[in-house]
Amino acid sequence: MSDDHTQVQEFFTARAADWDTRFPDDGPAYRAAVAALALRPGSAVLDAGCGTGRALPALRDAVGTSGVVLGADLTPAMLEAATRAGRDVPGQLLLADVTRLPVRTQSLDAVFGAGLIAHLPDPAANLRELRRVVRPGGLLALFHPIGRAALAARQGRQLTPADLRAEANLGPLLAGSGWLMTSYVDEDARFLALAVRQD
Repeated sequence: MSDDHTQVQEFFTARAADWDTRFPDDGPAYRAAVAALALRPGSAVLDAGCGTGRALPALRDAVGTSGVVLGADLTPAMLEAATRAGRDVPGQLLLADVTRLPVRTQSLDAVFGAGLIAHLPDPAANLRELRRVVRPGGLLALFHPIGRAALAARQGRQLTPADLRAEANLGPLLAGSGWLMTSYVDEDARFLALAVRQD
């Protein structure tokens, strides 16, 4: 993606109204990905690029009523869809660019990003921004409810060695951005890479 977020906003604005109905069976995959973070009650977590907020109920259940759940997205239509779905209740929605988050440094325990990395204009710098808002030892989950090959087939494209989400590319990218990848799963039914913030 270019540095101009207009393309991303246009893409998601056109799809916001029916986004959830296009992918109605993703709920269990989101819950499983959130569970993999093993968040504790009282934790503070950000859903970066939250879209319609599908992860927010699971994140709220994980951190409990004493925790903090934020959902940030730069597309107003996606946040409006999240509100219509009642997902502004389990999490506070922020109209914000995840490349410049309005969040205090080291104030969060974890960041969850579903389908996020492909839309980052400068992945290395943007992953450093996600690192900035997480406490030392905090966690990052990069998730997609289907794996790389299944997503490529859905989009009518071929996987290439340059795919950013390939393990051989993602591990070094995360390491160069201050994260240590601790787990990597790429199956037809899900993609999930977990990383821990390095000091």
